[in-house]
Amino acid sequence: MQIHPIHYQLKNKMRKIISTLMFIIVVIVASAQTPIRVCVAGLNHDHAHGIMRRYKDGTVDIVGIAEPNKALWAKYGKLYHVPDSLFFTDLKQMLLLKKPDAVLGYNAVGNHVDVVEICAPMHIPVMVEKPLAATLEQANRIEALANQYHIRVLVNYETTWYASNLANYNTVAADSIGKIRKMVVHDGHQGPQEIGCSKEFLSWLTDPVLNGAGPLNDFGCYGADLMTWFMHGQKPIAVTAIAHHYKPEIYPKVEDDATILVEYPGASGQIEASWNWPFGIKDMEIFGETGYLHALDGTNIVSRMRENIKGAKVATPLPAPINDNILYLTAVLRGTISGVDDQSSLNYNMIVMQILDAAKRSIKEGKRIVL
Repeated sequence: MQIHPIHYQLKNKMRKIISTLMFIIVVIVASAQTPIRVCVAGLNHDHAHGIMRRYKDGTVDIVGIAEPNKALWAKYGKLYHVPDSLFFTDLKQMLLLKKPDAVLGYNAVGNHVDVVEICAPMHIPVMVEKPLAATLEQANRIEALANQYHIRVLVNYETTWYASNLANYNTVAADSIGKIRKMVVHDGHQGPQEIGCSKEFLSWLTDPVLNGAGPLNDFGCYGADLMTWFMHGQKPIAVTAIAHHYKPEIYPKVEDDATILVEYPGASGQIEASWNWPFGIKDMEIFGETGYLHALDGTNIVSRMRENIKGAKVATPLPAPINDNILYLTAVLRGTISGVDDQSSLNYNMIVMQILDAAKRSIKEGKRIVL
């Protein structure tokens, strides 16, 4: 049978169109599955073990590590089979050579601003370990650099990836317990020295300049971040705080216990941050008009309604990419998550820093600080 030339041309065009579409689909799928290339800034934060374990098991693509302390090169290199070629002493030199998609900060909180000072003009996004900075002044500088150079600066909190917190957030959003009236967050442990933190970590964690405070910054930031999220980015109207120094022989430079009261129109929050708990704790209580929710940990929730109806459940595991800091970072950089109004966002963490700064001023001045 003879094929008409026009039919042949149409079939040929269709083949080309289908081939092109298949190629585009393959590229999109490959792009979605290709991990982002990251560089690590600093290894003197013990949370670095988490990201290095992921490097070892192949779930994160670390292309460079900037750390001036070569003893840490040897330590992490041996533990996680990191080749010497990945280590650098100078952050900027590494970034010029490696050109990563993002930088992960695992250095002293007081040095986060230094990382952003280098990364921002190079248009490289940054994710740091909580809190954003040691001081509000540093946070303001970070925000100014992020805005000037149009880069993302994000903050990683362990509690962001707690399924229990999102489940409670959704319950509140569904108006199941009425308006929030009170929030109570407990965070901390027996103390960083008591639980065996490394000497490199302790050297800055217990320093009022490099960490900005003791547990007030170290653990108070969790409660401030969660409350800011539950209040949808609303700034508090006032902050009052007290601090205790129960163990000056162990922590001579900083407080080891802090309580922060945060006032909102129609609601209040109490943040209890301590290096004096009898055990490690990260939980959150929410009291509404008609009910109560308590995230005991990352998965378990207990509840009680006004009618004395009690409940307990295990939260549904979080789906990707909101279950993991690297997957979340990847989604933000690829535009599938906005990253502007959540627990990791710069917007919310600027409010966190205002709360922590007001708490420090309240302790120093012995009065309620109106924001």
